[in-house]
Amino acid sequence: MPVRRIGRPAHGEREDTVAVEEPLEVRLHGQAFATIMRTPGDDKDLAAGFLLSEGVISSADDLGAVEHCRHPHHPEYHNIVDVFLTRAAREGMDQQLRERRNVPATSSCGLCGRLTIESLERRLAPLGCAWTIDAAVAGALPESLRAQQRLFDETGGLHAAGLFTLAGDAIGFAEDVGRHNAVDKVIGRMLLASRVPLHDTVLAVSGRTSFEIVQKAWIAGLVVICAVSAPSSLAIDLASAGGITLLGFVRGGGFNIYTHADRVRAV
Repeated sequence: MPVRRIGRPAHGEREDTVAVEEPLEVRLHGQAFATIMRTPGDDKDLAAGFLLSEGVISSADDLGAVEHCRHPHHPEYHNIVDVFLTRAAREGMDQQLRERRNVPATSSCGLCGRLTIESLERRLAPLGCAWTIDAAVAGALPESLRAQQRLFDETGGLHAAGLFTLAGDAIGFAEDVGRHNAVDKVIGRMLLASRVPLHDTVLAVSGRTSFEIVQKAWIAGLVVICAVSAPSSLAIDLASAGGITLLGFVRGGGFNIYTHADRVRAV
């Protein structure tokens, strides 16, 4: 889009690339469940990851089909994903639809605190694992994540989430205007591939770590989170309760460890 730059080397009129934000309506068997403000792309992954974190599904076996709506006279239908459930998830769908608040999840607010630490502790056991991660590997993950942010290079307006092995090899990546959307996309992709829970995988995120991101990690079985910026106090509390090792300010090879420091192996 056209912009006018002032006081910069490219002074004057020029074309600029901006991050796209559009609503995605998630339906359950044709019935509206939620509207998510997101960057288009990986919509099926996003819907799957979102429904996992909302407690609508608990595994890939609960998903019958995840499909974009198609209509020759309604091009806006590309912003609608219809999800068909199986097993107990189908039986509980009506209650999920009744309980769902009729508000959109914006690209910044995530689940808006719908779940509490207490409710998550009742639903999930704290995560445990026998492995540790090398401090040098953990410290390098945000740099590896940044190297994959092609859309950020073009727009400067997108967050990213990546999944890595304990050796630092990338196995999943997503970008979105919302941090939590990027996390849902990358977890949802693994869910659709029947690779959740992700016990031997590390999550790296750009920006800060919120309560919602830790919540999504706990539900997906992710034991370590590396973030470029700071965590919130509630994110730290939830990581502590969930048995998650939370790293913040991961820059230049260094970082802060906020919870469960025993999983990081210093050289």
